[in-house]
Amino acid sequence: MILMKDIIREGHPTLTTVAKPVKMPVSDLDRKTAFSLLQYVINSQDDEISAKYGLRPGVGLAAPQINVSKRMFAMHVHDMDGTLYSMIVVNPKITSKSPEIVFLNGGEGCLSVDRETEGITPRHKSISYECYVYDLQQNDFVLRKGSLSGYPATVFQHEYDHLDGIMYTTKLYVDIPGAKPLFDELEIET
Repeated sequence: MILMKDIIREGHPTLTTVAKPVKMPVSDLDRKTAFSLLQYVINSQDDEISAKYGLRPGVGLAAPQINVSKRMFAMHVHDMDGTLYSMIVVNPKITSKSPEIVFLNGGEGCLSVDRETEGITPRHKSISYECYVYDLQQNDFVLRKGSLSGYPATVFQHEYDHLDGIMYTTKLYVDIPGAKPLFDELEIET
């Protein structure tokens, strides 16, 4: 089980290193790591479990954040309609991005950043992607194409940046002309 002590913090070199692709088929060790990423995010959203283990709540966690420099992350997030996007993502590629730029009013957060930050992080409102995702029915990672919009797209882009060694703190702006807020005063920790 991943705990807060296992999450590396801002300044660690792994967080600014481009992660290596995961070899396919996914090894047992990589599978275990991937499942632990998702389990952390799910546990962190459970009030009782997060209080018991001192977990900061998050909606996503990338392997580099636990000092594993591989291209995989997990996200467990609801959109504004209540639809759950719970995925283990391996070797993702963002294949298209909408021209519309949005941001989370109040800013993003990150489990690897322990300080207050000011500013907003520009994200594309919608993205299309291709990646291997864990399929429960097949009990395997299968290649999928899909698209996301709004909050789930923001979370995906935040985690994807971790795989490229990019911290949201390097993308902070005070104002972005033409950008629109997704929500009022909503913060994510990934």
